[in-house]
Amino acid sequence: MKYLQLLNLHTVLLVAISVIICLPTQARAASAAEIDAASRAGLRQLYASNAKAREVGRQARAVLVFPSITKGGFLIAAQHGEGALFMHHGTIGYYNSVAASYGLQAGIQKFGYALFFMNSGAMSHLHGQGGWELGSAPSLVVVDKGMAGSLSTTNLKKDVYAFFFNQKGLMGGLGLQGSKITEIHPR
Repeated sequence: MKYLQLLNLHTVLLVAISVIICLPTQARAASAAEIDAASRAGLRQLYASNAKAREVGRQARAVLVFPSITKGGFLIAAQHGEGALFMHHGTIGYYNSVAASYGLQAGIQKFGYALFFMNSGAMSHLHGQGGWELGSAPSLVVVDKGMAGSLSTTNLKKDVYAFFFNQKGLMGGLGLQGSKITEIHPR
């Protein structure tokens, strides 16, 4: 009986988080200027602290930067953040990133991440799906400190490279699986 009550509580929490995530993004969205400024500052911070990210950035066709993702929960977690897509130093779009997960997890954290799109196929996938669920094509590589040591501009063969930065707080696990990226149109 207690198991069913716990299961029902988790179901209710999961539905509540899903409703929050599915709310119109315009109601929660920052202005375009705020997103742009925060994303540019986040990319500068990443480049200043990670030379490999700077090298990959020079080869990338475009960079999508989410400077501040907030993730929190207990057993059920949700995350959300907004960012800008840069191409040739100009902003060409704005996006949000949302995710929900269920499992043994507890805490709250903030972090940023940047996605480096290496070819036009990866860019087409971002624009052609009405939203992109990470983990579906194109090929995505999350660059950690170990991989960054062996990464060079001659072996950049994947479609998209992800770099995390500015992590604060405490929550077990840091990943992008299940994240959905959707274009937004802030004012």
